[in-house]
Amino acid sequence: MNLKSILKTCLLALLIVACKNEVKEEPTETAQAVETEFSYNVEEFADIKILRYQIPGWENLSLNEQKLVYYLTEAGLAGRDIMWDQNYRHNLKIRRALENIYTTYNGDKSAKSWKNFETYLKRIWFSNGIHHHYSNDKIKPEFTKDELYNLLSATKTELADEAFEIIFNDKDSKKVNQAKGVDNVLASAVNFYGPDVTTDDVISFYKKKKSPNSKKPLSYGLNSKLVKENGELKERVYYVNGLYGSAIEKIIEWLAKAKDVAENEDQAAALGLLIDYYKTGDLQIWDDYNVAWTAATKGNIDYINGFIEVYNDPLGYRGSYETIVQINDFDMSKKMAVLSDNAQWFEDNSPLLKEHKKENVVGVTYKVVNVAGEAGDASPSTPIGVNLPNANWIRAAVGSKSVSLGNIINAYNNAGGSGRLKEFAHDEEEIKLEEEYGQLADKLHTALHEVIGHASGQLNPGVGETKETLKTYASTLEEGRADLVGLYYLYDSKLQELGLVEDWKKVGKAAYDGYIRNGLMTQLIRLDLGNDVEEAHMRNRQWVSAWVYEQGKADNVIEKVTRDGKTYFNINDYDKLHELFGQLLRETQRIKSEGDYAAVEALVEDYGVKVDQEIHSEILKRNEQFPSPPYSGFVNPVLVKETNDAGEITAIKVTQPDAFADQMLRYSKNYNHLSDENL
Repeated sequence: MNLKSILKTCLLALLIVACKNEVKEEPTETAQAVETEFSYNVEEFADIKILRYQIPGWENLSLNEQKLVYYLTEAGLAGRDIMWDQNYRHNLKIRRALENIYTTYNGDKSAKSWKNFETYLKRIWFSNGIHHHYSNDKIKPEFTKDELYNLLSATKTELADEAFEIIFNDKDSKKVNQAKGVDNVLASAVNFYGPDVTTDDVISFYKKKKSPNSKKPLSYGLNSKLVKENGELKERVYYVNGLYGSAIEKIIEWLAKAKDVAENEDQAAALGLLIDYYKTGDLQIWDDYNVAWTAATKGNIDYINGFIEVYNDPLGYRGSYETIVQINDFDMSKKMAVLSDNAQWFEDNSPLLKEHKKENVVGVTYKVVNVAGEAGDASPSTPIGVNLPNANWIRAAVGSKSVSLGNIINAYNNAGGSGRLKEFAHDEEEIKLEEEYGQLADKLHTALHEVIGHASGQLNPGVGETKETLKTYASTLEEGRADLVGLYYLYDSKLQELGLVEDWKKVGKAAYDGYIRNGLMTQLIRLDLGNDVEEAHMRNRQWVSAWVYEQGKADNVIEKVTRDGKTYFNINDYDKLHELFGQLLRETQRIKSEGDYAAVEALVEDYGVKVDQEIHSEILKRNEQFPSPPYSGFVNPVLVKETNDAGEITAIKVTQPDAFADQMLRYSKNYNHLSDENL
């Protein structure tokens, strides 16, 4: 069998039922599902479905490698409560009070009020706090104040008045508020800033920060909370002797064990730098660590650990605590390496302006991995693909690591599908394209988004980091830009030349159909009627789709069709749509390269925020026939160590939790390393 056939076979084997593709997103549509003996589904409640995932290849790891995975997983879980506190200052005290009720209440558990209480607790477990993991809206309980008060009294549980009231009132209603015309910091409940810190305070504070090397800017604000003390702005840094120190001390203990069983010197050196970073909070060490971690590409095990993604900060400075422990799928990674091997071709042939292209794209590695454990911002709601580090200068000078979480995608695919595709697709041709090519298209879009998209383009000399120039729009602009890179090349014969597809036009058409269908319609099932679009990735899918729809009206590139009272969007000219994606990609890169705030504000606000309420109402009504919840997340496999009489680990077994509540309660008991309030 030749290389092209091997690539095609392996991709199809993995992608029989793959779905929607962006970094932290689960499918809204599934064409089909594969039957399997493993039980992927755990339970459903509210708008949430809880799933399990397997760890393929675990038995092929050496005991030393299994120990490394175990220690890294424990390190991640040790910091779990940091994410809860970062999300909102009252989260830990509320969670602990509700968990005490849940475990000690002896009253009528068949009562509606108890069922509503149980659902509310599960919802905040899933979101790592009282704000919805996706919409950022405060989760509204379906029990009354009196009913909660009675439960507190019956179990002798204490909950401070302010925390009690916050569950029911309108205060701190948005975890992250990206709305235009408000003070985004003051209006956001996320616990990255003191309650009296303003947007102007933050911008002014960090404007004065100057990196020792302007060509290697430090990620100021990434690992700290900004507060006012006696009217003066001060950072409370996350490190062993600072904020979250009691949890970080435990993280360090487990990382030290992991370092002792590292697979190679490069891996051990990177872990040593990560430990030093947690000990000091020094952002220069963080950069040194990221350089070492990016270069450490050998071995079976890899990981993500730290304060990383900045989506939860309305201004994009502060990183949320996140960990993922990964086992490489070497066979599949080797097949997909063809993209990273050709990264320079994609850059050279992109529609970007010449001055915005990189002359030398370096170090883009792409791997398919299997997750062994997650914590913090990655759990229970997990990404399906990750590209790190985030610092632009490290990407340019050293490179980056892109991974696709293969077993997570597999679990989504095997957990069962829905009929949404047939409901929202325009015609049988569109359905057939999706069923035959959409899965492969989506997987390739993820790879192109991560490997080529995030690595492409460059800033103009003297232009600051995008969080400074583009402010609240930086995240959605970057995700949209990477999406556009993927969309542009999905309709290109180069993919067929590389052996990744057998019919590039049909794959491209399926990709374009799915993206427009989702961006203009199906993703709206995740919004309550009347709400604006606020989540960064959801915004980018809408502004990309709405922009090309609007710009193509004169040529009827995408046609809005009404049939039997239902709305559809039909692509009439895929070649022209490909050109429009290229035009928008050129403009988004120009905006980023030049730091054009006025342009990104107009793009996002005009196309990505407001929702057509008539279409939204229609979509929600049509979706009522599908009982499957719109959001999914996971319980983690449980790694159980076996020891001899001397206490030495002799084996590590993988087991699966029976219930979501069991795992959440176990985590709260075993990784209880922070106080109710952390100052």
